[in-house]
Amino acid sequence: MRFSEYIKDKVFYLSVSVAAIAFIGYLLAVFRVNASLMFMVLSIMIICLIIFTLYGYYRRKHFYNELLSNVERLDKAYLVLETLSEPEFLDGKILCNALYDIDKSMTENVKELELHNEQFKEYIEMWIHEVKLPLAALSLRIHNSGRDEDKKNLKDIRRIENYVEQVLYYARSENAEKDYRIAKTALSEIVRDVALKYKDDLLESGIELVVDYNTSEEYVTHVITDMKWITFILGQIMNNSIKYKRDNVDSYIHIWAENKMEDRMAVCLYIEDNGIGIPSEDIGRVFEKSFTGYNGRIRSKSTGMGLHITKELCRKLGHSINIESEQGEYTRVCITFHNN
Repeated sequence: MRFSEYIKDKVFYLSVSVAAIAFIGYLLAVFRVNASLMFMVLSIMIICLIIFTLYGYYRRKHFYNELLSNVERLDKAYLVLETLSEPEFLDGKILCNALYDIDKSMTENVKELELHNEQFKEYIEMWIHEVKLPLAALSLRIHNSGRDEDKKNLKDIRRIENYVEQVLYYARSENAEKDYRIAKTALSEIVRDVALKYKDDLLESGIELVVDYNTSEEYVTHVITDMKWITFILGQIMNNSIKYKRDNVDSYIHIWAENKMEDRMAVCLYIEDNGIGIPSEDIGRVFEKSFTGYNGRIRSKSTGMGLHITKELCRKLGHSINIESEQGEYTRVCITFHNN
């Protein structure tokens, strides 16, 4: 709060006060009051007006400056009342009471929305688990039927299962830490589980899976992570490699692990394919929510959610993920595990 702003706000009060002092001076002159006494009375009134004005300004200045400063510093500005002491002047008390009622109303509405959101997520998770049963039964019947026309439907069923799994992990990603089971995990087990899950897609697409760790040292072959969540993350990356394979070439997915040269406690898991690659103008946005890019529009009906969920889950697990690509040549994804 600036003094000039405060004076502008009090201009009517000050004008009336000055006019009243002038009128009293006029009356004193009319009644022929001694000049020294008249000067003393008017001086006292002017000094009192200045003191009251300055006192009111500095009292409000401290409160409002603290209020604005705390609002700027706080991540959750609605908690600003918790950082302030109750002001002594009336308009400050009215403001604090109004803000308290507003915060209370907002908190009640937010809690109600959170409750509805939580109930909706619980319903989605329950629905996903329920829909997995008929999908699994349908896949089993098609496998047992042995008919070629039925087996062609398996690919579509696997796509549905992948999208259903995406929804499940997206619904859980907000509170993913509640489901963590962090432990020392062998990379070979993670890659094996993902390879088994996508083996039919790899065979049908004619993609060769090459796994090469280049070392037998334990700090490279084992990482600290959650087995279930990292398997989903790696599965999403492999699914993209299969989805965006290049035609008329010997396609491959190459997976290997190395320690970072600058930090021997960090392990990088690389997943590289020789698919259609990512355009340079899209590479910086592939982790954005719902971003499909050029490839997603021309190759398939992409949701743009797979890599976004992958990025968020890596962040919550304490891992980092990067991607580099050259259109028409390759795409290489690096997941970095910090084993400290």
